[in-house]
Amino acid sequence: MNGTPLKYQGLIAACGMNCRLCIGYLRERNPCSGCFNKDDKNKPKYCRSCIIVNCELLAKTESGFCYDCEKYPCARLKQLDKRYRTKYGMSMLENLEFIKQKGLEKFLQHEKDRWTCKVCGLGLCVHRSSCLNCGTEISKTLYF
Repeated sequence: MNGTPLKYQGLIAACGMNCRLCIGYLRERNPCSGCFNKDDKNKPKYCRSCIIVNCELLAKTESGFCYDCEKYPCARLKQLDKRYRTKYGMSMLENLEFIKQKGLEKFLQHEKDRWTCKVCGLGLCVHRSSCLNCGTEISKTLYF
């Protein structure tokens, strides 16, 4: 995992968010291209100015992930993790720990297994309680 350039991390943000699960990325009109594309005009302003994406300390890390930062976990990451745990059943800190311990490839497979609709087989959105394609209600429990 160490030394993996940001361009190879695809849509896994430095904070551990899988951008493929975000409603902004999944929407049909004006979709966001993910956290790494800072110039995306379809990205909400609060995402373009994200403290984590624009963190000077993060730029100094070898992996490009927050877990390599000297201030890990910072207050902003803890706040984000708490909100996602409470509202969406997902933990940025647990995602980062998984990536650090098992690698990005295993994390991506785990995400695919967890965030695929069991009825229609398409990807789910972390920000919705049902499949955007078939409407099936989804269970969002922490998985680590």
